[in-house]
Amino acid sequence: MRLALLPFLLLAVVVLALSVGRYPLAPADIFAYLGAALGLVALPPERFDLLHNLIVEIRLPRVLAAGLIGAALSASGASFQAVFRNPLVSPGILGVLGGAGFGAALGILLSGDFLTIQLSAFAMGLVAVGVGVIVANLFGAASMVTLVLGGMISGALFTSALSLVKYAADPYDQLPAIVYWMMGSLGAVDLKQLRGAALPILAGVGALALAGRALDALSMGDDEARSLGVPVHLTRYGVIAAATLVSSLSVSLAGMIGWVGLVVPHVARLAIGPTNSRLLPASALLGAIFLIAADCVARNITRAEIPIGVVTELLGIPAFILVLGRGRRAWA
Repeated sequence: MRLALLPFLLLAVVVLALSVGRYPLAPADIFAYLGAALGLVALPPERFDLLHNLIVEIRLPRVLAAGLIGAALSASGASFQAVFRNPLVSPGILGVLGGAGFGAALGILLSGDFLTIQLSAFAMGLVAVGVGVIVANLFGAASMVTLVLGGMISGALFTSALSLVKYAADPYDQLPAIVYWMMGSLGAVDLKQLRGAALPILAGVGALALAGRALDALSMGDDEARSLGVPVHLTRYGVIAAATLVSSLSVSLAGMIGWVGLVVPHVARLAIGPTNSRLLPASALLGAIFLIAADCVARNITRAEIPIGVVTELLGIPAFILVLGRGRRAWA
C-alpha cells in the first residue's frame, strides 16, 4: 500500500461516517450540503437546515474526535514501540492510560463536571508518566528496561488507586458513570471541546512524525545514533513526552479506548514497512481510519450505542491474531 493513498482512504471513510446513522444520507447529500454551505449550489432552506443539523451538529464532532483520537493513539503506540524497540509496547506502557483512567474516575467522584473529568484525566496521565520516570531513575541511569519497569509499577499503582475510587463511589450513580467512561465513548464530545484539544494533538502527532528519522537512527543502537549526530536522550525523552501528551488528551476526550495503539502500528508496518519516517504518518492515518470505522459500527450495529472501547477490543483481538504470524517478518 502506498502512503499517498491513505489520505484518500481517510476521506472516503469520513464521507461514509457522515452518511450512516438513524437517518441515512447519500454521499450526494453530503456534497450538496457542502456546495450550499460554500454558496456554489442552492438548497431549500428546510433541507439545508436538516442537513446542517445531521452533518455538522450531530455527526461531524464525533467523526473528527474519532479521527483525532485514532491518530493520536496509533502514532503514540508506534513511537513507543520504536523507542523501546519492543513490538508489544502500547501507550499504556508508562502508565499513561492507568493514570488517566484514575484521573477521570477521581473527577467523576469529586465533581461529575465534564471539564473537571477531562482536566483530571489529562493531569493524572502526565503524573503517572512522571512517577514511572522517577522510579526508573531510582536505579541509576534510566535505561529502556528500567523505564518499562517503572511504567509497569506506575500503571499498577494507579490501577490500584482506580479500584479504591470505584470502591468509594456511589454504586447507583457514580460507579456506573466510571465504568462507562472506562469503556470509552465519543457521544459527549462537541466541537468546543475539539477546538481546545485539536491543536495540541495535531502538534504532538506532527512532532512524532518528524522524529521518524531520528528513531530510525536510534533503532541501530545508541552509539550508532550518536555517531550520526542524533541527541539520544533528548530524542528519547522528547518522543516519550509527545506520545504521553497525545495519549492523555485522547483519554481525557473519550475515555479508555484500547488496542488501537497496539494493533494499528503492526498493520501499518506490514503495509508500509518498518522505516519510522514512513511508519509514523501511516500509523496516524490508519489509526484515524480505523477508529472512525469502529465508531460507525458502535453507533449503528444495534439500536443502542455500544461503547467504542468494546468495539475496538472486539475488532482488535482478531486483527492482532492475524498480524502475529507476519509480524516477525515485518520487524526483521
